[in-house]
Amino acid sequence: MNVTEHQRPGVYSVYDTSSVVSAGANGAAAGVAGICTAQGVTAGKVYDFTGAEQAQSSFGAGETLTGLVQALFQNGAARVYAVPVADQAGYGEGFAALEKIEGIAVTVCDSDDAGVQQALRESVKAASAARRERLAVVCGKENETAAELVSRAEGLGCERVVLAAPGGILAAAAVAGAIAGETDPAVPLGGAELKGVAALGQSWSDTEIDTLILGGVTPLEESGGVVSVVRAVTTRTKTGSAGDATWRELTTIRVVDDVVPGLRNALRARFSRAKNTEQGRGAIRSQVIVELERKKSEEIITGYDNVTVSAMEGNPTVCLVEFAFTVAHGLNQIWLSAHITV
Repeated sequence: MNVTEHQRPGVYSVYDTSSVVSAGANGAAAGVAGICTAQGVTAGKVYDFTGAEQAQSSFGAGETLTGLVQALFQNGAARVYAVPVADQAGYGEGFAALEKIEGIAVTVCDSDDAGVQQALRESVKAASAARRERLAVVCGKENETAAELVSRAEGLGCERVVLAAPGGILAAAAVAGAIAGETDPAVPLGGAELKGVAALGQSWSDTEIDTLILGGVTPLEESGGVVSVVRAVTTRTKTGSAGDATWRELTTIRVVDDVVPGLRNALRARFSRAKNTEQGRGAIRSQVIVELERKKSEEIITGYDNVTVSAMEGNPTVCLVEFAFTVAHGLNQIWLSAHITV
């Protein structure tokens, strides 16, 4: 285990994963950055909204940024932090402002430019490394082919980034809102209706859907006038140059972001002033087990093991907590096998 030594007291965390291979509403907050040049709007300022009508009042009814805020609320976000930017060069400042805000679960922007989306990825990774874990949802360009979208996903290549297509930035904001609105991280997003999204203007064949999902793209579809998510995946399909499906399902990183920060917050609340003694470490271990049992009973994880608490060798002020857990997997398919006698 690699531990970065910080001097500030607190509870820190790292994690790794491995795949198992065998035969056989209370929404969260969202963040958005987008170009808005309406009169009276301050570029780079964080606007804190608890309702969609506030965005219309601040930015104007016809602004793209207003539409994105509305899509986030309409699909489940409980709160939206919006940062208007003046031009292409302002996205970095906007993303940096969102990085500092606690409690954001997912972020989105109004750009389909690959460079801007990669900057959003780096911002999300930086915020997550600073114990403000979050995801990002981006979109492809209009009428991009499945192959072009897979190439875009490969350029993003991160378990914290979702690339949704088709539908553009409004559909991406709707997906982000749906993520923020889903309180159970182990429930798959596939089948979720995206409210406020009109006709997609593009549809995928079954072969293209297979290509997109395996390539790290979250496909959207329209049926009977309803737009929904086919299957939610992240853009991370490789570790190094080797194919790796460990982080493909969006639920995996969502469960990690529920379990690890939850444990961290529980320990911070109960052991802010404690001694690194055998008795103290025993109390910490008991609390970790309580929290993991709760996650197991909620079916967020299916099991845990190897909970150990020890004083770190060479630094008697650091308590090292180690454990393993297995994420609960969402149900994507049901296969019927019929044996018929005639």
